Amino acid sequence: ITICEKKENQENIPHKHPGWPLQSCKLNIKSPAMHGYMFAFLICCVTFSHAQSVITRMGARGAAMGYANFAVPDESALLNNVGGLSRVKRTSVFFACEAAPELPGANRKAAAATWVSNLGAVGVSLFRFGDNRYNEQILSAGFSNSLGIASLGAKVNYIQYQAEGFGTKNTITIDVGGLAEITPLLSVGAGIFNLTQSTIAEGEQLPVIMVAGLGFKPDTRFLLTTEIEKQLRFPTIWKMGLEYSAHKKIFFRTGFNLSPMAVFAGLGIRVKRIAMDYSIRYSRVLGIAVQGSASYQLGEIRKK
Repeated sequence: ITICEKKENQENIPHKHPGWPLQSCKLNIKSPAMHGYMFAFLICCVTFSHAQSVITRMGARGAAMGYANFAVPDESALLNNVGGLSRVKRTSVFFACEAAPELPGANRKAAAATWVSNLGAVGVSLFRFGDNRYNEQILSAGFSNSLGIASLGAKVNYIQYQAEGFGTKNTITIDVGGLAEITPLLSVGAGIFNLTQSTIAEGEQLPVIMVAGLGFKPDTRFLLTTEIEKQLRFPTIWKMGLEYSAHKKIFFRTGFNLSPMAVFAGLGIRVKRIAMDYSIRYSRVLGIAVQGSASYQLGEIRKK
């Protein structure tokens, strides 16, 4: 199958990858490895989210709730809403991995560490998507502080794109986020990804994403969440999530997204300072993806 041909006028060729010239190339779609690579490559070309060409929000707890967790802080805050960093009670480390069996080469991995003090919280994280043919990496550092009922934070991202035969591109973006506990039952969160409107190449601006979410906890067993995500050139994504605590240490979760449609489910276990979570997602477009994450809390609870 001929995927692309080099032409002097490339304006009529859809889905150009940012910053790289199109060249004559052929892929053997009959090869299972190339079949998976083609799917991963197409995802990279046509799906953009959070200053990246793939979803960079990680954490099986949030994933099981349809990523409607912008108003729900936990140890994965730096990879979601940086404003929630200062709501983390203890210094902690966090790890997550997502596998997409139907899309070889489209796995995601992340690790984060959060250090808390009376002056605020500082976090660093690493994110990787892809394989040796095509991959994306992010190195992030963020800070958050609480002011009364509100927590505000900012994050700097160093983003690198690498594709076999096309070289490497990199850029820097800044994200901001906030979280407020209006009442013990209601919390709100909002943020902007790529506030700097950074570009990966001349004329190729990375997307600016705006997110707003609500978290409602009617009692100690239930947590209801909702969120909207808007990118200027794409329809608004509406998300809903539910977490049910069957026991103080066991949690069941579910969620869904609209535009595009996807359903989610998962469970979690918390034992003392260790948390382990699992999620599964089904989408008609991208198929099934499973994610596992774990965190460990270090040190003592921060004094207010």
